[in-house]
Amino acid sequence: MQDSIRNLLAELGEDPSREGLRDTPRRVEKTLRFLTGGYETDIDSLLNNALFTVDYNEMVIVRNIDFYSLCEHHMLPFFGRCHVAYLPNRRVIGLSKIPRVVDAFARRLQVQERLTSQVAETIRDKVQPHGVAVVMEATHLCMAMRGVAKQNSVTVTSAMLGVFHTDARTRHEFLELIRHPSESPVWRERSLADGVSCDAE
Repeated sequence: MQDSIRNLLAELGEDPSREGLRDTPRRVEKTLRFLTGGYETDIDSLLNNALFTVDYNEMVIVRNIDFYSLCEHHMLPFFGRCHVAYLPNRRVIGLSKIPRVVDAFARRLQVQERLTSQVAETIRDKVQPHGVAVVMEATHLCMAMRGVAKQNSVTVTSAMLGVFHTDARTRHEFLELIRHPSESPVWRERSLADGVSCDAE
């Protein structure tokens, strides 16, 4: 890979042997290996059997998961936040595993639409809940740095599976909770009933 990067630098009109670029092929290879490390991730090993039988049947949401990925069309970054919810069916997954699943698929050459579906489908297949919802919001540098050059545009994608797809009320509750977690009427109602501060997140 490093020879290819040296050739690319030369094709761009640079001198790969000059001081500032001498180590660039090594650094770029290391960076690309990290940013595409998801190809080598085994999902079952990542989850490591972190599935637990729990008597809980309300929505579980992990909000504001930061992610970084590479657009497969231009190999420029896109990055943002991911919100994941599922409705348990007698089993829950260790909370830290959800961001790890997001990273496993984000660290590949991607399009946001496929990334969103892969996260949702993996949680559905591995946890087998009543439903899964994923929303991703991202800035794409291929739109901000080149082409239309719109720096403030944000792309939003969603995947709704199971009851999140079939039941409008469940879907609405999820969307309200990720937009306004402490202002949602459902959140206020449950927080007061449970004796939890409405500011809790």
